[in-house]
Amino acid sequence: MANRQALRELQSRLAERLQAARSEIRTPGWLAVECGGLGFLLPLAQAGEIFPMTALQPVRRTRPWFAGVANLRGNLVGVVDLAGFLGLHAEAPSHAGRGGQLVALNPSLGLACALWVDRLAGLRAADQLKLSVSPSISMPKFARERWLDADGRQWMQLDLAALAADPTFLSVAS
Repeated sequence: MANRQALRELQSRLAERLQAARSEIRTPGWLAVECGGLGFLLPLAQAGEIFPMTALQPVRRTRPWFAGVANLRGNLVGVVDLAGFLGLHAEAPSHAGRGGQLVALNPSLGLACALWVDRLAGLRAADQLKLSVSPSISMPKFARERWLDADGRQWMQLDLAALAADPTFLSVAS
């Protein structure tokens, strides 16, 4: 008899937890990356696969921030040096011998592109960050929201869909 009662209580607790999980508001998740000494948050729903830096085929007559084309799992993908595109390099970026990671854009954005970032900094959730009201530097419209982590470090959220639709981003020819 005691076993039946314990089983009913367990079932009741499980049902309550399932109901709470269904009604819980999901917080957005981000991939945190570093580029040009700054921290950026890429929405997980808009980011794609992460690749180690690979050989790039340069493309002539393109802007300095367009690093070239890479073969990522059999797909040719344009690679954009994110720090170079955002103007975070003091001079024209040198792509030779530089490490980093490639973060592909989600295929749903309709653009075969990867962002070259300096370093991955893990995953972040909204409950780990606080919205910042005083931006320290001006950034384009696809990077408006700024967040602060528990250590006081500022992170800029990039809207990758807005970035993929930005006319400057789409104009790689010099």
